[in-house]
Amino acid sequence: MSIHVKCQEFVCYLQIIMNSISTNILKRILICGLFFCLISCTKESKEVTSTLVKVALRDVGHRLLLSNQDSISVIKPVIKLDNFEYQLSFEKQVTIQPDSLVALIKNSFLKANLPKNYLVEVLQCKDREVAYSYQMEQNIEKSIIPCGGRQLKKGCYHINVRFAKKIEKTNHNHSYVSFLFSFFFGVFGIILLVYFKRKAKVVPVEEDENYTIIGQYKFYPEQNKLIKETTEISLSKKECELLTIFMAQPNQIIKREELTKKVWEDHGVFVGRSLDTYISKLRIKLKEDTSIKLLNIHGVGYKLEID
Repeated sequence: MSIHVKCQEFVCYLQIIMNSISTNILKRILICGLFFCLISCTKESKEVTSTLVKVALRDVGHRLLLSNQDSISVIKPVIKLDNFEYQLSFEKQVTIQPDSLVALIKNSFLKANLPKNYLVEVLQCKDREVAYSYQMEQNIEKSIIPCGGRQLKKGCYHINVRFAKKIEKTNHNHSYVSFLFSFFFGVFGIILLVYFKRKAKVVPVEEDENYTIIGQYKFYPEQNKLIKETTEISLSKKECELLTIFMAQPNQIIKREELTKKVWEDHGVFVGRSLDTYISKLRIKLKEDTSIKLLNIHGVGYKLEID
């Protein structure tokens, strides 16, 4: 995917996110990112990678073999001779029709959005002599395409394509732009994560809401949750039922039998370790307040101890 396409997608993402954010600081950061992307998008590069050239030449080779009624033999790896020139070779001998070759290369390069200024040479493998060549220009009237209709007899050929200007994308520039995108995405992602995490934790508590104080927590049994300052902690139905029983008898030992009967007797199947599992989960959710202890009274039951 080109940098230009990435830019367009990123701009769309920024616009969507901006509509869901009310914080001015975040909006300013987004506007800076949007400005950067718009500048980048106006500088769409005409350079292409060598990988794209190789793909286009392999497409040419494939179609040339098909025109020779050959769908089996192998196209040799496309060789990059230098920053300007590439070579296409075949495993077996082929017959080349110049008019067909011109059209194949033109169509493949057009689909790959490659430069329109290039020189094509068909070299004989045995002596490296030029069996056929032509020059293509962006201005078609300046192109030189000789020997139309003269078929090259079956033989071993190399097809060399030389571009009029360097098409290799500068690794430094590409790395620099990629770094900027990665850096901005990373910083922006962290800011969004912190922003939405804090936003999710801020829970407005109305004065008339029904809750019970447990140390530094507010316990909302009807909503299955605990709130400590602005942090909301969700509770499962079983955890909420157990905590309700403990809150009814604080600092008192409650037998295992009583807990399992009240929580599981009419509400599902009780598994041997279910009670211990839910008690452990409750301990974790109450651990931020050291004045609260959910103690295991060995062989008897549990006790919610509140200083």
